[in-house]
Amino acid sequence: MTKILLILHVLAAIVAVGPVTVAASMFPPAARRVPAADGAVAVGTVQLLHRVCRLYAAIGVSVPVLGLATALAMGVLGSGWLITSIALTAAAAGLLIAFVLPRQEELLEQLSAQRPVERSATVQLAMVTGIFNLLWATVTILMIVRPGSTTGA
Repeated sequence: MTKILLILHVLAAIVAVGPVTVAASMFPPAARRVPAADGAVAVGTVQLLHRVCRLYAAIGVSVPVLGLATALAMGVLGSGWLITSIALTAAAAGLLIAFVLPRQEELLEQLSAQRPVERSATVQLAMVTGIFNLLWATVTILMIVRPGSTTGA
């Protein structure tokens, strides 16, 4: 059962977190390009990127749920690397929910109303998105290396 849970956890992470990190990273530059591009098509692209972020963020809830089930089955819930991973995952989810998605929505409203977006707004969104991506990269590294593990590096 542990192997099945681990496989589902890893697949969920790849399928759910990957698209969010890519779409969220593509959103700020796409939003900056809207005024210079064909308006309707460019706004549609930005809307699609935001929809991908929202949808896969919702699917992404399965990643920590499956991760906790896997950790419980493996008996590693008290491990430092896992506790750190849980905290970083919570921080990443918090950034996504509190900053990334709401700021994307604000920019989308401006673009849909054909109002210009300030470059500083897209730069700030890109910075927060970068931090979100770094948190996920760190969690991925911790999941692979697992300090103190007999199977880790």
